[in-house]
Amino acid sequence: MRILILGGTAEARQLAGALAGQPAFDVTLSLAGRTAAPLAQGVPVRSGGFGGAEGLADYLRAERIGALIDATHPYAAIMSANAAKAARAAKVKLLALRRSPWTQRSGDNWIEVGTVAEAARAIGEEPSRVFLALGRKELAPFAQAPQHIYLVRSVDPVEKPLDLPNAAYISARGPFREADDLALLQENGIDIVVSKNSGGDASYSKIAAARALGLPVIMLKRPALPEVTSVERVGEVVAWLDHAIAPATARGV
Repeated sequence: MRILILGGTAEARQLAGALAGQPAFDVTLSLAGRTAAPLAQGVPVRSGGFGGAEGLADYLRAERIGALIDATHPYAAIMSANAAKAARAAKVKLLALRRSPWTQRSGDNWIEVGTVAEAARAIGEEPSRVFLALGRKELAPFAQAPQHIYLVRSVDPVEKPLDLPNAAYISARGPFREADDLALLQENGIDIVVSKNSGGDASYSKIAAARALGLPVIMLKRPALPEVTSVERVGEVVAWLDHAIAPATARGV
């Protein structure tokens, strides 16, 4: 069976590694191409877009893909919607690998917002020291709040720094340790953290550090995703694929 994984997450990389070398599967991992130096993936990689749902459906047909795994980031709502439409159009099996969101714990102080623009407004008018951990392509709304001092962390360098008088940038790739993020927030005198609810362990350290320091977290809510069959763990995807090829094997296909 030919498998296409729509990636961009640690889980997608782990899934590719779990399937690599298995004779029953011919796996390709698709990346959006937004990260300049992605980690080694263990299977052939396709980089770049497809041209919307129709383009993805054409690719699925042309490459005779038997199963499509949506392992994109929880905030890649457009790609997930395109995957659902394309799978229906091409009559290809689809499974989403979706990590659970973080939930508030005792001591957390979250301010949940729906958009990045709302996050920028939620900081308030009083000048504050703000740690931004949203991704380098979603920073523009904060230029409308120049009174704050910003510390921005992203995997790749921010190509066009914000038009702000006080902004510093860190390029780093998770997973991060709570002790390191605790030190980072303390050393920079951070008053408030702005984050996506990404889920998983790789970037939770900033949330734990904010809780330890009693800092508020402006949390960007997850977007609505299409209702498709989904699982939370890589092992569940492998089991689903094993089940998916069983009928074909029984028929001698």
